[in-house]
Amino acid sequence: MAKRVSVDRWLFGTTLLLVLLGLVMVFSASAVMAGDRYGSPYTFVVRQIAWAVAGILAMVVLMRMDYRRLKHPAFVFTLLGLTVILLVGVLFLDRSHNTHRWIRFASFSFQPSELAKPALILFLAYFLETRTKAIEDWRRTLLPAALPSLLFSLLIVKQPDLGTALVCMAMTASVLYVAGMELKYLGYAVVASLPMLYYLLFHVGFRRQRMLAFLDPWADPQGAGFHMIQSLIAVGTGGITGLGLMEGKQKLFYLPEPHTDFIFAVIAEELGLLGTIAVVVLFGILCYRGMRAAIRTSDLFGRFLAVGITSTIAIQAFFNISVVLGILPTKGIPLPLISYGGTSLFITLACIGVLLNVSQQAE
Repeated sequence: MAKRVSVDRWLFGTTLLLVLLGLVMVFSASAVMAGDRYGSPYTFVVRQIAWAVAGILAMVVLMRMDYRRLKHPAFVFTLLGLTVILLVGVLFLDRSHNTHRWIRFASFSFQPSELAKPALILFLAYFLETRTKAIEDWRRTLLPAALPSLLFSLLIVKQPDLGTALVCMAMTASVLYVAGMELKYLGYAVVASLPMLYYLLFHVGFRRQRMLAFLDPWADPQGAGFHMIQSLIAVGTGGITGLGLMEGKQKLFYLPEPHTDFIFAVIAEELGLLGTIAVVVLFGILCYRGMRAAIRTSDLFGRFLAVGITSTIAIQAFFNISVVLGILPTKGIPLPLISYGGTSLFITLACIGVLLNVSQQAE
């Protein structure tokens, strides 16, 4: 029986620091825009604070609840089914920002694709716990394990949201690898997906423009390349120490959605290289403590949960920062715990609560 130990203070403290930094930067990035659109500079940050409080409460509750209680087929498959229903249902709702990503009730909005990540993590942990010795059986293990991820990814791509679909696929691959899958199967999956990925990137109008802008943003500085150029200007302007909190210029209707997808550019401009390094270090600590919990536990269900949660946060952070720095084409992926977005913040904090419980019960 695993013994119960104190909470991982490094993981808990790092999470709270990232949330606090996110609240400060959401206000800095959105104040002028919120004042212009809604008449109050506090509109976005007040909503984010509400979601942060709810998320921290969920984190504390799940941190104190035995994560093994989640290992129940009724709960696992109900969550999978509910996620499928929401991902299908959102496609029939009105578009927002030219996508079908949100379910809205008055001032409340919910993004089903964010629920897909913990649903997949929970399913993979439940399904693979007793199948590690048969992990090479592609018919009875690998294919059934990958099917929910494939289904979710197809529905998310339909929204359209290729970035989140890639996060789901990458997280699935990481859990399968830790469960013992040989890399050759990952290679087969990558090769099989290349034609579809090529079509989605180069034969869908807006993505083709993004790819061309990524290769040469200055070819169309006022059009497709505008977002990347403004992001790079913000990063370069910050220098070593930054212009100072609230002093950034690119957030003033130059950066697209500066409080969400490009909030790291605002951090770079206002807090400089030192601020961005601090953010990367905090994510590094969070991911290290998450993987440490996965290694230290002898319970396979807990290990796969920890790997899935940690890899999801790491992959999202990598994608978001890489887009801001011009390393990857523009994608609509938020920076975990920092970017504005209630669904993402709440679910990420809840997942970290589960991760904290795994670390508490690790041998």
